Amino acid sequence: MQGLGLGIIISSLTSKYRDLKYLLTFGIQLLQFTTTVAYPLSATSGASRELIGYHPFTAILETFRFGFLGSGQFYEGYFIYSIVITILFLFTGILIFNRVEKTFMDTV
Repeated sequence: MQGLGLGIIISSLTSKYRDLKYLLTFGIQLLQFTTTVAYPLSATSGASRELIGYHPFTAILETFRFGFLGSGQFYEGYFIYSIVITILFLFTGILIFNRVEKTFMDTV
């Protein structure tokens, strides 16, 4: 759902702002280092743990590790935060898409 919401937002905005794709590739590469794909959240500490914990995908990865691999921890607060952010991305994406949809053919 996060991917769907962000995909709708990005596709809607890049149809109008063509140079946004260069900024997005750089931003996505930066955000890859803040996800816990290569390392568990328990390997971090202090302020960096809080910062990485607020990445919306961190709770999903940690819950997957906890449920399927038996390692990691289930962080209820981060998981609820992730669900709220996912719903926010989805509804924002739908609103932006509905607004920009009328002018898709003019900009393409």
